[in-house]
Order: sequence, then C-alpha cells, then structure tokens
Amino acid sequence: MEWMMAVAVGVLFTVGVYLILSKTLLRIVLGTSLLTHGVHLLLLTMAGLKKGAAPVLGGKADAYVDPLPQALILTSIVISFGVTAFFFVLAYRAYQAHGTDELDNVREEEQ
Repeated sequence: MEWMMAVAVGVLFTVGVYLILSKTLLRIVLGTSLLTHGVHLLLLTMAGLKKGAAPVLGGKADAYVDPLPQALILTSIVISFGVTAFFFVLAYRAYQAHGTDELDNVREEEQ
C-alpha cells in the first residue's frame, strides 16, 4: 500500500514539474496545483497509518492517533486553493493584456 502512494507521489511530482517547464501560463498553474497535491500525498505517506482512538480528553485508550499530519494537510489544501485561484486571476489578466498565454510571445511583445 505504501509503495503505491510513493508511486502516486512520484507521478504527481513528475507531471507537475513537466507542466511547470512548459511555456503556457495555464499549464504552469496546473503544474503548481499538481505539485501541491503531490506534497499532500507525501505528507500523508510519511505520517504513516496509525491505529488508535481519537485524541479526545477523557478517553481511555492505549494508543491515540496523531492529528498533526491531517491538520497540516488541511491547512495546505486551503492555502494551495487560494494560491491557485490567485494564479488563475493573474494568468487571465496577462491573457487580457497581451492576447496570448505563451510566455515567448509575451517576451517578444515587450521588446
């Protein structure tokens, strides 16, 4: 099970880096989004599957589950959603200003 998660993380990182290295703004934004999803899976995989009771005060259990990895992932999801929305707005504004989302065409237009 853990090796499948590691393969999924590797695939998400590979596709994300490939998209970031392309020359269109939309692919760059989607690549950063895939990279953040890869990081979420990496955090979940590194935390491991813990078995135990919920960490509730007054509960009497032998083992408790650590809620920190889930809290970090949830926080990262919210932040990455905001950053992705901001990137989409910037890409749309750049498309409106230059008429294209190709980075090479934008550089030629500025020169």
